[in-house]
Amino acid sequence: MACAVISCPNLNPNLKASASLSQSSFSAKLHFSSQFSSLSPSPLSLRCNENLLRRRLGGRTSSVSPTFVVVASAKPDSLKIMISGPPASGKGTQCELITKKYDLVHIAAGDLLRAEIASGSENGRRAKEFMEKGKLVPNEIVVMMVKDRLLQSDAQEKGWLLDGYPRSQSQAAALKELGFEPDLFILLEVSEEMLVERVVGRRLDPVTGRIYHLKYSPPENEEIAARLTQRFDDTEEKVKLRLRTHHQNVEAVLSMYQDITIKVNGDVSKEEVFAQIDSALEKLIKQKKATPGAVAI
Repeated sequence: MACAVISCPNLNPNLKASASLSQSSFSAKLHFSSQFSSLSPSPLSLRCNENLLRRRLGGRTSSVSPTFVVVASAKPDSLKIMISGPPASGKGTQCELITKKYDLVHIAAGDLLRAEIASGSENGRRAKEFMEKGKLVPNEIVVMMVKDRLLQSDAQEKGWLLDGYPRSQSQAAALKELGFEPDLFILLEVSEEMLVERVVGRRLDPVTGRIYHLKYSPPENEEIAARLTQRFDDTEEKVKLRLRTHHQNVEAVLSMYQDITIKVNGDVSKEEVFAQIDSALEKLIKQKKATPGAVAI
């Protein structure tokens, strides 16, 4: 827990406060709502509403500057993780393994976008308008969706695993401005030869929705094999183009997180990949418990 006394002219309405008022002085004890509990340590700007103070003081203003006693708390072992990897890197499998062991809230921007549209939220409606016109959803809309999800109570209490986002330096910068910085950025690295083999061999069962691989996970029988289809972009040419785009984007993102990035060898089995990630997360948890974080004022 961190505590500080500061003076400020305006009170941010997002903060819950209980105030003890008098004619000559004003003091408020601010209890941060849960949405602030797992934000990375960063300076907070607190503001109070002068008109509100006047009403509370019966129209009188004080010659003494308002003084706030700020009490901020955060769950010390709550993990904030980002993970990135090229197409067919096994990122989805690793996200499942991570969330299963560490009980983190898995947040994937693509899934979030679809959920927001289905729910009919304001962000969802705005995103749908762009998609119906065949346009990309602007960064600011996606960033706000991600922000809102990260601020939900389950993500704040359990910690979060942000999957495949941010994908550009501008997105990373936007998240940082909003106060979201990861404890660890995991980058899965897989050789191009392996990725091409994984992608080109993928097949979809249109009846069950299950994904097969002709080499690594073949269909159980001839009936299923006969109905399997291949995605139009699961070709060597298309996957190499997608890989180039991924590498360009990830280099820009890494410049924002270079001090907290771990690169994981993804050419090995899923168990061996997870062992590398698991080791890094266990080490991170020990560090966080040894030096519990506090909100810097």
